[in-house]
Amino acid sequence: MVARITTDRVRRRDSGGKAVAVAGIAFALAAAAFIVGRGQSSAPLIQRERTFVPEFDVVEVPVPERPVPAGTLVRDISIRLEKFPSHQLPSGAVRDLGLFRDSVALVALPGGLPIVDANIGSIDESTNGMVGKIPPGMRAMAVKVDATGSVEGWARTGSIVDVLLVEKNRTIVVAERVRVLSTERSTSPIEEQPGAPIPSTVTLLVTQEQCLAINTAAPMGKIAFALRSGRDGERWRDTEFSSEDFSNEKGSKSTSKIAGMATFRKNGKDERFALVDGSWIPADGVPETFRPSASAPSEGQS
Repeated sequence: MVARITTDRVRRRDSGGKAVAVAGIAFALAAAAFIVGRGQSSAPLIQRERTFVPEFDVVEVPVPERPVPAGTLVRDISIRLEKFPSHQLPSGAVRDLGLFRDSVALVALPGGLPIVDANIGSIDESTNGMVGKIPPGMRAMAVKVDATGSVEGWARTGSIVDVLLVEKNRTIVVAERVRVLSTERSTSPIEEQPGAPIPSTVTLLVTQEQCLAINTAAPMGKIAFALRSGRDGERWRDTEFSSEDFSNEKGSKSTSKIAGMATFRKNGKDERFALVDGSWIPADGVPETFRPSASAPSEGQS
């Protein structure tokens, strides 16, 4: 017996096959588009740079909670601890105020900022203006002078002088490049007026060795000053001269001898120097009598 297939069943079977075929084609097209699009994509890849956060050595330092007037005792200052990177701390920043409890503020201190050791000191420094002008290791000493010894009063506060000992038969250089701290208890320069008084005492800023030398020389004769320029750093070639140097029998004071000559080029110009008594001094030219020895440095350029 021959089976009969109805038209409706045939139509349903054909439509189902077509749907599956269409879905397969669509999937294949989508996959191909994805692969092609991936291969042809020209968008650059975004690379994120690593961020490095620097780490600082942070320290805690005492700071005033509020502005501090000059002259305030350190132990009376209201303090709090603040953290600061060590490389940002000012030079001389105080980290332990316990070492300065008996000191005072020499200047007004701002609040919230580190305290610098140069801005605090002893009570004497805050009340005595002269003490504050003496650097560590130096000394201040007073010397009696007159019109001649003080170079008619031109050796005043801030001047640079050489201290001489004047005896009956000789003069000796006692100290070189000494600064005048005050004249007649005044730390301000004397006004350049015709009627300005000539000081009778001056205070000098000296090293410990200079202090001893001047005090030892003072009873031996008269102390006098030789005023010099603040730009002059040369030393005395002869530090002593006596009456015997004027004697006709011994002749005049022996003159310094030139031990060498040298020429240096600076900014396109030649500068000539002579070696005299171990020091190089400017020279206008080469003396005709100069004859370099085998051991003496000859003229050259550098």
